[in-house]
Amino acid sequence: MQNPPDVVYRPAVVAGGYIYMSGIKPDAAAEDITAQTRSVFSQLKTILEANGSSIGQLCSVQVSLKSASDFAAMNAAYAEVFNPTLPALPALPALPALPALPALPARPAPPARTTFVSWLIGTSLIEISAVAVPNGAYREAMQPASWGKNPRPYSYIIKTDDLVFFSGLVSRRGTDDAPVKGNVKLQTQTILDNAGTLLETAGLTYDNVVAARVYLTSPYDFQDMNETYAAYFSKAAPARATAVVDLMSTDSTVEVALIASRQPKTVIGGQAANGLPVSLAIQAGPRVWLSAVMGDTDKHPKDVAGQARDAFEHLRATLALAGLSLADIVETTFYLRDPF
Repeated sequence: MQNPPDVVYRPAVVAGGYIYMSGIKPDAAAEDITAQTRSVFSQLKTILEANGSSIGQLCSVQVSLKSASDFAAMNAAYAEVFNPTLPALPALPALPALPALPALPARPAPPARTTFVSWLIGTSLIEISAVAVPNGAYREAMQPASWGKNPRPYSYIIKTDDLVFFSGLVSRRGTDDAPVKGNVKLQTQTILDNAGTLLETAGLTYDNVVAARVYLTSPYDFQDMNETYAAYFSKAAPARATAVVDLMSTDSTVEVALIASRQPKTVIGGQAANGLPVSLAIQAGPRVWLSAVMGDTDKHPKDVAGQARDAFEHLRATLALAGLSLADIVETTFYLRDPF
């Protein structure tokens, strides 16, 4: 699979025991969300197999939808990938009793997943990026014993040899999946309390969290979210990106996805200069997670290229503190205010 000539990314990067896959768009022939979801997973399967992995080894998936109205149909097509429906068999005549056959191996649990609405190019209704481990590598879905079964086609957390990937958590009770409505402070508290339960299930604590992505539906909730968030990450806060998006439920004002590491972590570059509960970068074992950075909007107003150059200079400086360079980056995400 080749990139278009004007695209400066690779379909996949293999590094440190993980396969990082860029956002995959559907084939042009796929029209509705069901066909487009199937098209994306067909391409994803090809990329995984070319890099020594498979669908069952996916750890974390990020789904971008053009419209939240496609969520239910996307979920149905998505669920087919991890729990395919077998065709009905015709009736057979009675047969003599046969010895019991050995049980078939259990299907792999689906990966952790985050879903939100974003602008997508052209006729694409969906884009999916993902992280996987190679075939044969340890991968386990975990869930607190007191929580009810997740009714959606994703796992709350996926544990590997050294990392734990979280699904995007919204404000729900883990025990019965009931939504917890309220302002952004209450929702952030509910989410991070649930995250603590999931961390405990994996044998970890908040101190093990190395990276966070926070999705808000309103920029005016940023300060209140931070006040609640800071109570959970008062020291060695994880690297973080925060974006304003539409979420799948109008009841949700915030969604949080985390990555935790079983290895000791070190803060690189200190805390964000503006006093936010965010470290510039976190190193744990051989990996470094960098917080999102922005360009100088005063120097480059409405100049996306200038702001991008500024952002990369900030990243270059932080990477240098860890003895790394831009050439060592294996995964990036860009957030644009204006797609044009």
